[in-house]
Amino acid sequence: MARSNHITREGWDVLERELRYLWKEERPKVTQSVSEAAALGDRSENAEYIYGKKRLREIDRRVRYLTKRLDELQVVYPNPQQEGKVYFGAWVDLEDDDENQYCYRLVGSDEFDPKQGFISIDSPMARALIGKQVDDEVLVKTPDGDKVYYVNAIRYK
Repeated sequence: MARSNHITREGWDVLERELRYLWKEERPKVTQSVSEAAALGDRSENAEYIYGKKRLREIDRRVRYLTKRLDELQVVYPNPQQEGKVYFGAWVDLEDDDENQYCYRLVGSDEFDPKQGFISIDSPMARALIGKQVDDEVLVKTPDGDKVYYVNAIRYK
């Protein structure tokens, strides 16, 4: 399944900061250490040189990915007309049949982070929530079977 190219402003800023850090700070430091290690002579058994070259490849790979991905992404800002309904970027408070409470934010696939409660807009839960309002019942198909949740609150801040 293709992932969406939507991202929140906060998510965009995180990726852009990472790209800037890698390019302006991390890469020059690693390049300098590789140059110093190379000056020591035999490169075939020089662990610092070998590790540095490997780290440079990792940084370059990530820089290429972030540059390309940031070009593809579209920042989505909440629209006042969305108020009261679940759409991209919304924080949603849910409750299941056992009265367990959950709080999720619908974000782009590049921002997905379960620890923070960020779920991808492409996930089954997010797809089930789109367009729902407070007090709506939401049926989510999971590998363990269908689960029912109730929307308790929706906010965009």
